[in-house]
Amino acid sequence: MSTSNQTHDHQKIKEWAEDRGGVPAKIKGTGKDEDDGVLRIHFPKNSDNDDRFEEVEWDDFFANFEENKLDFLYQDKKADGETSTFHKFVQRAK
Repeated sequence: MSTSNQTHDHQKIKEWAEDRGGVPAKIKGTGKDEDDGVLRIHFPKNSDNDDRFEEVEWDDFFANFEENKLDFLYQDKKADGETSTFHKFVQRAK
């Protein structure tokens, strides 16, 4: 059985992503005016759609993350024990 975790700890998020070859990114064309757009952790080695993502600096990523009061929902291992890249961003509980 796989389980998920939730955090807004920047260092934990960065370590989880980098351990899996992930980089901070936004989806191109999803931002308006001052909004940077939809955040993602992008895994370039596992993706054929690299042109959809724009890599951003961790500082910019986390500024957007905090401004939108997000939490990082993630999975360490799949049910079969393999390392997981499953993640999503959710609204932070008050």
